[in-house]
Amino acid sequence: MSRPETTPGSRYGRYVAFLGLVILVLLAVNTVVNKPGGIRGVEPGHRLPPFAVPLASGDLNGAANVAIHANEGEAGHVPACTVRGPQVLNICQLYERGPVVLALFVDAGSCADVLSDLQALAPSFPGVQIAAVAIRGGRSSVRKLVRTRHLSLPVGIDFEGALATVYKVVSCPQVTFAYPGGVVQSRALLARPSRATLRARLNELVAAARARGWRGGST
Repeated sequence: MSRPETTPGSRYGRYVAFLGLVILVLLAVNTVVNKPGGIRGVEPGHRLPPFAVPLASGDLNGAANVAIHANEGEAGHVPACTVRGPQVLNICQLYERGPVVLALFVDAGSCADVLSDLQALAPSFPGVQIAAVAIRGGRSSVRKLVRTRHLSLPVGIDFEGALATVYKVVSCPQVTFAYPGGVVQSRALLARPSRATLRARLNELVAAARARGWRGGST
């Protein structure tokens, strides 16, 4: 099995790597930053950037693969969508199955609280693929978080923070909603919403996905 094996350095250049580090510092203190041009995650109508990362529950190591094509240097030697296995969280594999809710977070502070909300709501939304990735997380701390919050949703680890750049992360958490096939349905949530708001957004996602022909999610 191919392993997630990329860092963002050579692909995005030193400036972007530095920007990613600054973003991660901001995430650690749960600060929302208003950027010129309104960076708010992946724009609606755009497909989720591909990635494959190790699952916190496994023992696979390696940096995130964010390659779109083969031989993209440190982004990945093979396309990220092809990197699959029982210890891998692959966004392409998720959106092939149904609508996707993806939470990006840091495992310090309170921004991971949204994971408990998603866990509580998940049984009411069968067929919706709900997953999370810890940005620059450590395996022991993320495993502890999963265990103490009794999470059954898949949680990956982006050890080196590539997704902070690829997904334009400027707040913690960042929760993205996408149709089957990976096209983003609506603006990402850039702070922890109320559980009622989160349920409403999930209902909107399911209704919009069904209007586009999705027939999954029946109880």
